[in-house]
Amino acid sequence: MLSLTANTLRPLSPFHHDKLLSSFTFLTPQAPHLQHPRSTLHSKPSLKPISATFTPSPNPQQQQLYQPFRPPPSPLPSQFRSLDTASRLEVLANRLGLWFEYAPIIPSLIQEGFTPPSIEEATGISGVEQNRLVVAAQVRDSLLQSKTDPEIVAAFDLGGAELLYEIRLLSAQQRSAAAGYIAANGFDAKGAQDLARAMKDFPRRRGDKGWESFAYARPGDCLSFMYYRQSREHKNPSEQRTAALEQALKVAETEGAKSRVLQDLKDREGDREGAKGEIGEAVRVPVVRLKIGEVAEASTVAVLPVCRAEEREKEVLEAPGECRTEGEFGVVVAEKGWKRWVVLPGWEPVVGLGKGGVVISFSDARALPWKTNRWYKEEAILVVADRERKEVAADDGFYLVAANGEGDGGDGLKVVRGSALKETGVKESLGTVVLVVRPPREETDNQLSDEDWE
Repeated sequence: MLSLTANTLRPLSPFHHDKLLSSFTFLTPQAPHLQHPRSTLHSKPSLKPISATFTPSPNPQQQQLYQPFRPPPSPLPSQFRSLDTASRLEVLANRLGLWFEYAPIIPSLIQEGFTPPSIEEATGISGVEQNRLVVAAQVRDSLLQSKTDPEIVAAFDLGGAELLYEIRLLSAQQRSAAAGYIAANGFDAKGAQDLARAMKDFPRRRGDKGWESFAYARPGDCLSFMYYRQSREHKNPSEQRTAALEQALKVAETEGAKSRVLQDLKDREGDREGAKGEIGEAVRVPVVRLKIGEVAEASTVAVLPVCRAEEREKEVLEAPGECRTEGEFGVVVAEKGWKRWVVLPGWEPVVGLGKGGVVISFSDARALPWKTNRWYKEEAILVVADRERKEVAADDGFYLVAANGEGDGGDGLKVVRGSALKETGVKESLGTVVLVVRPPREETDNQLSDEDWE
């Protein structure tokens, strides 16, 4: 059954009709007497208060989105700004003024389209010297901004570009301290370079022996620690070690640094404190931990062939004995092919090897005669040996020999003390151990405090 419902329109009540009409006003272009009669019933609506907050119009200048181009301030000193290009080139060519005054002319010429070669051709100042002048002038400006003593800054007015250039990699605070130390001690460019490197390298040496005795904020202590650390790369006693310690004492500033260096200088039986962590008082083989990035920063390096400890005497004897550089690019050439090589910094024991250098890689430091009553960490090590020194001469020396299945080591290579070899009648070895290298680590520790030779 289909049901339909129809909605019919109901007429508006008079109340609704009037309310609807009251919201409109009917106006016609005719005379007022012709207006619709309903228009007279329109009542003026009541005004309700409006709640609003007055917001002042922003500054018209702040609303300006377009900003006209303002060229950067001229880097030229005021006395050179009115000169044309030819006149500025003449100032550079004749060095008219102090170096830091005419140095800003170089960037201004670069902005005009000049190149370092074209500036060199016009003024005789090489590209290297141009860079040194510009960078040194920036370093000098940073000294002025950091409120460095004007007398210290004035010490570099005559020929100081080369000195300030060397401290460019230091922070503003370090630059100020380094500049004062350079001026007070009359350093040359090499001395300034060594000081800057020592200050830059000092924080990364945390954990090295004696590091805590030197003050990071004192440039002299940073330089002293560099010489102190270099002294440990030489045999003890030796003239090189003593000279490095004397140099460290000469430049040290704090009493703590001086006491540390004096302690090593006065100990004529060897560095007893260091010997506790190295190899023993009578043994002269250094143990060093390679630092991350040390090879890249080294001024000289050594490339040596590597043999595994599991290999035999044949491999040690057949390892190439010489690497040399050829051509303008310094290409490294070996006397014969070899699979495994290692690059080490130019430490004195490594550089002095000549053709007899060879490196043996041990996967575990327990292969060496460590003291069994000392705690140590198991880690891989490299043993550097000199094959030209085969004679078993010193009882407290260490020598590379072939195991040949003897003892628990099995076949392969091992390191034995000289006294133990003499007891068995062995008079010749594969080579004398000159250095033990431990691998680099992310966490620096006291690299010479937890191992001892037997």
